[in-house]
Amino acid sequence: MKEPFIRWNWISGHLGEIGARTVQHLELTGIAVGVGFVIAMSLSILALRRRWTYSPITWFTGILYTIPSIALFALLVPITGLTILTAEIGLVSYTLLILIRNIVAGIDGVPAATRDAAVAMGYRPWRMFFEIELPLATPVIIAGLRIATVTTVGLVTLTALIGQGGYGYFINDGLRRFFNTPLFVGAALSVALAVALDVALVLVERALTPWRR
Repeated sequence: MKEPFIRWNWISGHLGEIGARTVQHLELTGIAVGVGFVIAMSLSILALRRRWTYSPITWFTGILYTIPSIALFALLVPITGLTILTAEIGLVSYTLLILIRNIVAGIDGVPAATRDAAVAMGYRPWRMFFEIELPLATPVIIAGLRIATVTTVGLVTLTALIGQGGYGYFINDGLRRFFNTPLFVGAALSVALAVALDVALVLVERALTPWRR
């Protein structure tokens, strides 16, 4: 008798482990995107205040973005070991270029007339940034967050190669044993998580920009 493609009894018997790997995948993704956003925002503010720094910043983060993920993890392992730190350094590196470009583009896209009106009303630079420019740039910034988040969800699976990985654990297990079920579970849940987080960020954008409706 031919073995079924998916063994549902395996899935029902591993719900606890699937839940634990889901939490791990969310943690790795959340830390990477959160830390990446803080770093990207800081570098973007620097680039906006000191325009000459924008090219070096995007050049360096662009180099990080082009390094193959497996190669980057391999370079980091001798330094930081098979740890979550190794995973997060790599994951954060891939978020920076996307986020910085979107943050700067979003702020630059604020109409000059809006800035002039704010200056006429007595807004100082930092107040204008947080109360005028940043809110108006929110859609573009969140668009960058969506791309960075979905990309990171996929990259997290590769960190299974260094003992992390969330759903990547199941994908590796399935490939190693030529067993379709964990392979399918890991791949399907990764896609589902990416879609769910993308939808969540769309809802966040709608909540933060009521004027767009």
